Amino acid sequence: MAQHGISPVRKVLRRLGSFSLVGAVAFVVDVSLFNVLASTVLNDSPITAKVISVTVATAVSWLGSRYLTFRSTRGRSVRSETLLFALTNLVGLLIATGCLFVSHYLLGFTSQFADNISGNVIGVLAGNIFRYFAYRYVVFTTEEERAARTALKENA
Repeated sequence: MAQHGISPVRKVLRRLGSFSLVGAVAFVVDVSLFNVLASTVLNDSPITAKVISVTVATAVSWLGSRYLTFRSTRGRSVRSETLLFALTNLVGLLIATGCLFVSHYLLGFTSQFADNISGNVIGVLAGNIFRYFAYRYVVFTTEEERAARTALKENA
């Protein structure tokens, strides 16, 4: 049994559930804002609309991740954590906008429906898989976890 009587499997399941909840809220913010922007003031600029919507959703995600999902594994300064979180989300943004770019500009699927499928379903799913592992093993880690990984690398 892990500390506090919670099994490691249950801790992982709780973390995945919390990550999913935070992600769902950020997803709603992302998709809603993207669609509002893409159908109004940025109707000729889906990439710009996506960048803005992801930026706002990232702020929502950082708050939820820091204070809910990974609250027990925070071990960095707020500055370092924020920088790593931003870099991780930049990669996630590149994944989502890359999917949108390929679909919209290379494959010619230019409807708002196609933009939503490529940017908000495929892109977000691929980006979230990357984000979960990056958050857990890079951004929100304790000093002990980082030391243990360093020791493993040195012994290998």
